[in-house]
Amino acid sequence: MEYEKLLEDAYSKIKPIKAENGRFEIPKVTGQVEGKKTIITNFLQIASYLRRKPEHLEKYLQRELAASSHIDEGRLILNRKLSSAAMNEKINNYVEEFVICKECGKPDTELIKQDRLYFLHCLACGAKHSVRSKI
Repeated sequence: MEYEKLLEDAYSKIKPIKAENGRFEIPKVTGQVEGKKTIITNFLQIASYLRRKPEHLEKYLQRELAASSHIDEGRLILNRKLSSAAMNEKINNYVEEFVICKECGKPDTELIKQDRLYFLHCLACGAKHSVRSKI
């Protein structure tokens, strides 16, 4: 009986562990604007968090933002003045198209290129979908 009382006392003192609610939070863009250029300082961090090649994410952003860019020392330098809100919106669109599984909604996916087409393979549920957008 005393063991159960001690156990209840211990449970009441610790913070409850929250169950994973499936929320996938993308890191927000950090950077600055220098003249006519926008520099994203945490670009490689975002790409590694999404488990995608930085070159693929860069190509997508180039196309969507109509700006040329290059990766230099882990930073993405875009040759256009852009707000962080616009950058975050485009990265969220990228995640919807190239990261999140259409079946189960989880981000545990990999991008597979077969011939000239890209497929999204979900490691959680095993689903395989073609990606509509071309890069």
